[in-house]
Amino acid sequence: MDDLLSVASLHALIYCERLFYLEEVERIRVADAAVFAGRRMHVEEVAGPEEDGTWNRAQQLESDELGIRGSVDVLRRTNGQLIPYEHKRGRSAGTTKVREAWETDRIQVGAYAMLVENLFGQAVLEARVRYHADHVMVPVPVDDVLREQVRQAIRRARELSASVERPPVTNNERLCVRCSLAPVCLPEEARLGVDAEFRPIRLLPAHPDRMTLHVDEPGARIGRRNEQLLLQPKEGEDRAIPIVEVGSVVVHGFAQISTQALRLCADHDVSVHWMTGSGGLIGSLAPSAASAQRHLRQFAALRDDGKCLDLAKLVVGAKVEGQLRFLLRATRGSPRNETMTRSLQLIRQMLRMARRADNRETLLGYEGTAARAYFEVLPALHSEEVDERLRFGGRSRRPPSDRFNAALSYAYGMLYRQVLGAIVAVGLHPGMGFYHQPRSSAHTLALDLMELFRVPIVDMALIAAVNRRTFDAVEDFDELPGRVLLNASGRGKLIAVYERRLNDTWRHNIVGYSLSYARMIELEVRLLEKEWMGEGNLFARFRLR
Repeated sequence: MDDLLSVASLHALIYCERLFYLEEVERIRVADAAVFAGRRMHVEEVAGPEEDGTWNRAQQLESDELGIRGSVDVLRRTNGQLIPYEHKRGRSAGTTKVREAWETDRIQVGAYAMLVENLFGQAVLEARVRYHADHVMVPVPVDDVLREQVRQAIRRARELSASVERPPVTNNERLCVRCSLAPVCLPEEARLGVDAEFRPIRLLPAHPDRMTLHVDEPGARIGRRNEQLLLQPKEGEDRAIPIVEVGSVVVHGFAQISTQALRLCADHDVSVHWMTGSGGLIGSLAPSAASAQRHLRQFAALRDDGKCLDLAKLVVGAKVEGQLRFLLRATRGSPRNETMTRSLQLIRQMLRMARRADNRETLLGYEGTAARAYFEVLPALHSEEVDERLRFGGRSRRPPSDRFNAALSYAYGMLYRQVLGAIVAVGLHPGMGFYHQPRSSAHTLALDLMELFRVPIVDMALIAAVNRRTFDAVEDFDELPGRVLLNASGRGKLIAVYERRLNDTWRHNIVGYSLSYARMIELEVRLLEKEWMGEGNLFARFRLR
């Protein structure tokens, strides 16, 4: 048979059924420091016989009858008896007087024993587990009870593999703290969704562990040098960047990337995105794990019009309230003129009505009215020293008619790219959303989710940058007939503003811990998925203070 279970997967199953499902069914793998340390131990430390007898190392075994395969660390023949050995980095169970093997290790080494029996036609009476942290060798009797437990584990693994639904989060919270897949599973957030009094700890790293490489100089090229990306500007010295430090590459305008560099990115799960000179996303090379189960769950949930409307109301409510809070915070302590007061009142009214909307078309109307009121007074947030040519004069796009709109549209394009990348990385289908209707080549789910972040990531950062006089009206923009565009200098400054904002940390008012805005985007995508997995109540609930 070609679908043999790995013995290591049975170890994961006994540890946590959800971990087994994520790794073996949804094929999500995260190799953390503990995993790499375990691999080094098996390569470097598992060597030499520890007692009399002959031995063989790392035997690959499989059985169609049992339906499993695996590589036992050490197989020895002592006094005519075959004994499989499993080596573990950690400590044994039990007490100092009575050492025991953990249940996960018992099942794993028991499965190896059954594979040995199947291959050699000889009964295995005992297996052994070596725990390197406390230098203990624990014998494991291979009896009928253990054999039946192994068979039960195999049957349960088959049941889970045939299901589209993820198993629930384990009740044992201690298991989650050391799990490498906790940032994907989000068990603490699932518990918070059930119990509002629960206080989660942050298992999701605050910042992405790899950088985004932007290449925006016309004529610049990205090549490859061994395991490095080689950034070759049109003028100046080349710069080599180790591929392990890069999470994504964004090629702006007329910059180029070689086929060899693309292959290196693909081999290391580095996404590559191409953007136009005006900020539109042309296309992406975006690695994603196999996600059939996730897609099926998403498609089933978003066929429900009522569910879609509920999610859309959450997103619109978060966006409109974000606009309201930004305006209130920016004008706090200053007199508000009649236009500002009227706009604030209208936005509050639209927010109340949006929460009661009974169809998507009505909701779109409320959102549009709030947006017009918001953009009408956004120019009031400029400081008096801002160059008139850089001031916001009302929303215009496709093409932008002034400098502020050129920068705003470009930043929204980068935000769209960021959200799209997070959706693909999580394993959802970006083309099936719940609010926006399909149009052109834009992915509707990305359009839906970026509404949550327009104000906190783009609007707030851009207003602040303009007020700090980051941009020069002449040096950073090109005026063309009927439109204004950022030039290379302006794009470089805007990219720096955008990336700094993504790196800013903020204490999430719902989950209670701090993380960067870049991580917040990923978190919201994962919280959205929980909405149709019975672990909801957290999506689109964060708010600006």
